[in-house]
Amino acid sequence: MYPLFALLFGYGMTQLFLRQTAAGSSERSAAALLRRRSLWLIVFGFGHAALLMAGDILGAYGLAGLILGWLFLRRSDRAVLVAASVATALLFVLLALTVLEFMAQPGAPETVPSTAAYASGETDPLAAAATRLTTWLLAVTLMGGLLGFSMHAAMLLGFWAARHRILEEPGNHLPLLRRTAVAGIAIGWLGGQPAALAHIGALDVPPALVSGEGVFLMVQTITGLPAGLGYAALITLVAHRMSERARRSAPVVAVAAVGKRSLSCYLAHSVLFSPALAAWGLGLGAAMGSAGMALFATGVWLLTVLGAYALERAGRRGPAETLLHRLVYRRAGTAGRPG
Repeated sequence: MYPLFALLFGYGMTQLFLRQTAAGSSERSAAALLRRRSLWLIVFGFGHAALLMAGDILGAYGLAGLILGWLFLRRSDRAVLVAASVATALLFVLLALTVLEFMAQPGAPETVPSTAAYASGETDPLAAAATRLTTWLLAVTLMGGLLGFSMHAAMLLGFWAARHRILEEPGNHLPLLRRTAVAGIAIGWLGGQPAALAHIGALDVPPALVSGEGVFLMVQTITGLPAGLGYAALITLVAHRMSERARRSAPVVAVAAVGKRSLSCYLAHSVLFSPALAAWGLGLGAAMGSAGMALFATGVWLLTVLGAYALERAGRRGPAETLLHRLVYRRAGTAGRPG
């Protein structure tokens, strides 16, 4: 899912850049606007991690957007595709290094449990916030900057795809979308099989292969990149084939409303999840099994869908989108522009 969202993030960045230049802004001004947007996303991510959730992705998107936007937003298609290829190649380098490390030390490395890294088991709110910020800073640095090659490749491909309006005009790109959907999803599913088989006990392998830094995770990371592209292509093909009546139906409008307010819905998940489940809140997560957690998650998602649908019917942005828009466009001369 990370490559899928990174693709869409890069696509949206380029759409905003092209809208600004089409409205009369210079490329330099449009790029500066995107830099402000990326910086504010990092601020949003900091607040998200400090208050609610260490696994925030906004900071990583903001940092990656700053770096890639500065380096490639105004470069040629060729440069963008070459950079995406280099980022993909570096994923294979990381896989090779992971294999070599496993061969040198086949024992399972020590890993920090996710409950500790996310501070979900910490009862002291201040200590939990400190742990979340430490985890967030590490994740932003690695995913957004130093080692986020899968995110970088997907975001760069989003730059390229938006320039050619592939998601907006799927009828002009059907062969590409079909090939990407079939090949990408197939590769992704195959890449996940080793870890899945080991998880259910059908594959007896050393624990180090399936650890949080193991070989199987790197295989999933590499094959997850084409899988994310494949799912984006598949959803685009489904939307292209959808009748006008289906597009106007309440379920489709509601799900589309979530997409238009993705930032608000993303943050709403944490508002609903973290205080209820974490030990520093009500601590309900400790008493829930898998079935109960699945029901709770489904209920949270439905609440966000209903909220987004209500805002869509009222013709209003999401609250987080409204705040981000005001912060990004507050400078003189940019306040009324779309974005």
